[in-house]
Amino acid sequence: MKSDTNEQLLLKGLANNETRAIDTIYKENFGMVQALILNNNGTYDDARDIFQEAMIALYEKAKSESFVLTCQIKTYVYSICRRLWLKRLQQMGRYGIIANGLEETIAVEEDLDIHEKRNAEFAIMERALNSLGEPCKGILESYYLQKKDMNEIATAFGYTNADNAKNQKYKCLVRLKKLFFAQYNIGE
Repeated sequence: MKSDTNEQLLLKGLANNETRAIDTIYKENFGMVQALILNNNGTYDDARDIFQEAMIALYEKAKSESFVLTCQIKTYVYSICRRLWLKRLQQMGRYGIIANGLEETIAVEEDLDIHEKRNAEFAIMERALNSLGEPCKGILESYYLQKKDMNEIATAFGYTNADNAKNQKYKCLVRLKKLFFAQYNIGE
């Protein structure tokens, strides 16, 4: 939880152009990007250019109020840098000589727009879950996030048996879906 708070503080600092936040992100991530570029037919200057482009992209996202980061900053920065570097290699016609099996990860890479849409959907789901209220929120979190079985949930929430808890979980899930789609449809 503490690292999530630190990540959010770094993003907020980046959005506010705070030197300390920018330096921290740089120190924690540039080495990884440099290794990626140098190991895949690039130079130190290439690594600096790609990293700078990624920092600009992250800065622009951090300034956006709708942006929700669902991974670590280093994962996001690495993803951006990898895409930018692969794009540059394609433009230079050197795509075929990528080392270290990097080309195998390309197919898994999703477009940033898809990530943003998914982040927005997660934010809507979180709002819907928070507006659901208790005991529904607790039951769904116990089952889906904490992976508790229905007997444990029945005991924790005072149901007479697992079947009653299961029925309540189903009703809660139906309510959550209604709340989610009501908010989702407003956003479109």
